[in-house]
Amino acid sequence: MNTRTLSSSTITGQKVYNLKGENIGDIKDLMINPAKANVEYAVLEFGGFLGIGSKYFAIPLEALQFSEKEEKIMLDVNKEKLENAPSFDKDNWPSSADPEFVNSVYTHYGYEKRHSSAL
Repeated sequence: MNTRTLSSSTITGQKVYNLKGENIGDIKDLMINPAKANVEYAVLEFGGFLGIGSKYFAIPLEALQFSEKEEKIMLDVNKEKLENAPSFDKDNWPSSADPEFVNSVYTHYGYEKRHSSAL
């Protein structure tokens, strides 16, 4: 995986692993703020079976580590912290224009939002 420039289709569908090597989910989408020309967050699907009962989590792109050597995406988080992260279900996605939601995501993972997320 070339980690210098990645297409959204390269990231979408990729499995994400924690630092213990456990598969913690798949990237379902990237939420883009066109007004700011940046990716607000990646959407990670975690839990459930065959998509039933799974939850979706917003992950700051800065929290993801892209490994060119191993062709993996890593997230330094244990399952408990992920389970307690801001989440949503597949039929009720948050508005990416909601600055409170986006800020809560960044705060949960220990990052500060660099740009306003208002459209």
